[in-house]
Amino acid sequence: MFIGWDWATETHDMTVMDASGKRVDLWELAHTEEGFAKTLARLRRHGAPADLLVAIETTRGLAVDRLLAAGHPVMPVRPNAFHAMRPRWGSSEAKTDAGDSMKLADSLRADGHLLPRPDPAEQATLALQSLTRNRADHVEARVAAVNQLAALLDEHWLDGKAVFASLDSDIAMAFLERYPTPASAAKLTATRLEAWCKRRHYSGKKPGSVLIECLRAAPKAASRLGEAVVEQLVRVRVQLVQGIRATIRALDKAITTATETHPYAPRSVTMPRTGKVSLGQIIGELGPILERAQSCRQFIAEAGVVPVTRWLRVMRACWRDGACYDPVIHQANGKINTTADTPLAA
Repeated sequence: MFIGWDWATETHDMTVMDASGKRVDLWELAHTEEGFAKTLARLRRHGAPADLLVAIETTRGLAVDRLLAAGHPVMPVRPNAFHAMRPRWGSSEAKTDAGDSMKLADSLRADGHLLPRPDPAEQATLALQSLTRNRADHVEARVAAVNQLAALLDEHWLDGKAVFASLDSDIAMAFLERYPTPASAAKLTATRLEAWCKRRHYSGKKPGSVLIECLRAAPKAASRLGEAVVEQLVRVRVQLVQGIRATIRALDKAITTATETHPYAPRSVTMPRTGKVSLGQIIGELGPILERAQSCRQFIAEAGVVPVTRWLRVMRACWRDGACYDPVIHQANGKINTTADTPLAA
C-alpha cells in the first residue's frame, strides 16, 4: 500500500492506494490529537506500519515525527519537485487537497523506490537543533529590542543615545538603568563617569572626558513627555534587553553542555574558527541531513551551499569514517584553505 498525506494547518487529507493504482481509502483528519490517533489506527487496518510508505511534502514537523514514531517509512517530496510532476496527471490547473493526497500516493507508487527514506534523527541532534534555533530567535529578538531602545532614546534623550553608542553593551545597559533621563545624568562629571565605568570593568579606551563630551554635545530632544514617563519607558526597554540577554546566556550554557557530550562533536571540534555555540549550530542543522544523506552530493544539495562545498565534503568524510578532523593532514593535502574561508557565524 502507498499513502499520500497532503498536510496543511488545520486539516490534512489522506489517500491509501494499492499497487495497481486503485484508491482504497480516503479521509480528512483534523490537526488534533484525536485526528492523529484515529489516522494512525486507520492506517494499521491496511497493514503493518513498516509496510505502509507515506509520501508528504515536508522533511520535518509534527506529521513526520508522528509517522516515524509509529513505524511508517516517510518519503519527503519537495514541493517544487511535486509541482513539476503535476502534468503527469493531466493539464488541468485545478487543485484540491484530496487530489494532492492522491497524487502523492501515486508518485510514491511509481517512484518510491528512487526516493530516500529518512530515519528519525538522533535525540541528541534534535536537542541541539532546538536549542540553537531558539537561540537564533532570541538573538533576533535582542536586536529588535536594542533598536527599539535606540529609537526611544532618539526621540526623548539624544544625550543618552550618544553615550549608549560609545559604551560596551553591558555597561550601556547599566548606565541607562542608573541614568534613564537627562535630569538623572545632569550632575555627572567626567571624573564621576570614568569612576562609574571603571567599577563596572569598562574595557573601552575612551576616558571620562570623552564620554561626558558625548553626553553633553548631543542636541536636546524636543520631547513633550514628562520626566517620570521617559524614565519608565527607558527602564522597561532596558529590562527587556537585559532579560533577553540573560536567556541567550542561559541558552549558550545549555548549547555548550549539549555540544560537549554530543557524539559528533569530536569529529568537527578541531575545525578552524569553530566555537562551542557555532559547533552546536553546525551539528543541529547539518546533523539530521548527515544522518539521512545517502551520498556527499545529496548532503551538499540539501544543505543548500552549492557550489561552496570544501568544508562539507570534509565534514561528511569525518562523519562517515568516524574520524576526527585533523587540520595538519587536511591543510597538507590542500583540502582546506583557512585563509580563504569565511568565519563561521556565532
